[in-house]
Amino acid sequence: MEIIKLREEYIKLGQALKAANLVEDGVEAKYAIQDGEVKVNQETETRRGRKLYDGDVISYNGEEIRIEK
Repeated sequence: MEIIKLREEYIKLGQALKAANLVEDGVEAKYAIQDGEVKVNQETETRRGRKLYDGDVISYNGEEIRIEK
């Protein structure tokens, strides 16, 4: 599981996918999220701007990312 350290209070879902190198750019992130391929805390998330906070876990394409302070 990869860990993303927060620099601010939160990070947006699309930005987190890019930061973890799971997508190449914002367009790829947008389509993956819109197509229901991304889960946040085991629930399908379709909002690219979803704010992620300490403790959230993203699942995409067999990979998991944890958000930490």
